[in-house]
Amino acid sequence: MAPSPEQVTAALATVNDPEIRRPITELGMVKSVDISPDGVVRVGVYLTVAGCPLKDTITRDITGAVSRLDGVSRVHVDMDVMSAEQRKELQTKLRGDRGPEKEIPFSKPGSLTRVFAVASGKGGVGKSSVTVNLAAAMASQGLKVGVVDADIYGHSVPRMLGVSERPTKVEDMIMPPVAHDIKVISVGMFKPEGNTPVVWRGPMLDRALYQFLTDVFWGDLDVLLMDLPPGTGDIAISVAQRVPTAEILVVTTPQQAAAEVAERAGSIAAQTHQQIAGVIENMAWLPCPHCDERISVFGEGGGQSVADALTRTLGSRVPLLGQVPIDMRLREGGDEGKPLVLTDPDAPAAAELRRIAAGLGRKPTGLKGLKLDISPVKH
Repeated sequence: MAPSPEQVTAALATVNDPEIRRPITELGMVKSVDISPDGVVRVGVYLTVAGCPLKDTITRDITGAVSRLDGVSRVHVDMDVMSAEQRKELQTKLRGDRGPEKEIPFSKPGSLTRVFAVASGKGGVGKSSVTVNLAAAMASQGLKVGVVDADIYGHSVPRMLGVSERPTKVEDMIMPPVAHDIKVISVGMFKPEGNTPVVWRGPMLDRALYQFLTDVFWGDLDVLLMDLPPGTGDIAISVAQRVPTAEILVVTTPQQAAAEVAERAGSIAAQTHQQIAGVIENMAWLPCPHCDERISVFGEGGGQSVADALTRTLGSRVPLLGQVPIDMRLREGGDEGKPLVLTDPDAPAAAELRRIAAGLGRKPTGLKGLKLDISPVKH
C-alpha cells in the first residue's frame, strides 16, 4: 500500500535545508507531493535561488527520508525556484518578529550567544589554527557554532575548514556555508578567483564586519568565534563597538618578544571595557620524537607572563587557559581543511584544544557580562 500524504509530509519534516538548518516544511520549500498507487512519490521543492550549490544534497536527503517509508517504490524530486515574494516571506520568517530591518543579534540585550574575539599581538602565532580547532571542538561537543573570519587582509579560515563554496543569498540575507557543523563567513568567499589581495581602508573594514554580523543568517548560536587580524587596529575597535559583550581570547607563543606584543593586544580591553576570557599559549613546546622530554623551541613562560600582566593592568584575574604543544598534524590539518581535534582528537595538541573548548563552551552562571534591558524607576 502506498504511503499517505501525511506520512510523506512527516518524512519531509525530518529534512533540513543544509544552509538554514531548519526543516524544509517549516521554510515553505515543499511545493507539492504526488503519490501514485504503485508507490512512486514525486516531491516538488522550491530552491531559494536558481543554481543552488546544495541542490544535490537536498535531493539526496529528501530521497533518503521518503524512501524509508513502507510502500514507497521510487522517489522523484522536482526542483523549482522561489519567486521574489516567496523569498521575502522566507526572509521575514527567518528574522522573526523583527521584520526585515538589519541588526546585530549578538549585541541585543538578552542574547544567549557567547562571542569570543580571538586576538594576537602579531601574526604567525597560530591564532587562526586555534580559532578553527576551538570551533570544531565546540561543535563536536554539541554546541551550535559560527565563525567570522574578521582577518580581512589575511583571511585563511575557509581553507582551514575546507570550505570552497560561496554563500547563498536570499534577498539581502546571506546563508553562510557550513563545514564540520560550523557556520562560517569570510571575505575570501566573495573575492574573484585567485589569491588577489584585499586593499581596503578603515571604513570599508568596518562595513564588511557590520555586514558579516547583520546580513548573515546565523540562527540561534551558542558560540560565535571571531578571528581578528593581529594587533589593535580598525577591526578590533569595530568589534568593541559593534559587539561590546564580546570576550577577548589572547593567543601568544612562549617567547618574550611575542608575549610583549600579545600583552598590548589584550590591554585594549582596558579602553574598550571588554572582558578577557583568558590567554592561550600556542606552540608551547615540541614533544621529543624519541623520548618523553619537552623541547622548548620558543622558550618558556610567555603565556603566563601575558596573563599576569593583563591581570595587573585590568585589576581582575586573567587566566592562562592552556598551553598547546607544537604538532605538525595541526598545520597539515589546516592545509587540508580537516581540524586536528576531529581527525585525531587524542593527539596532545588536540586534547589540549578540546579541553580549552570545553571550558569556554560552558555557559556562564550569573548575570555578569549580560546586558539587561531594564532601567531604574523614578518615584
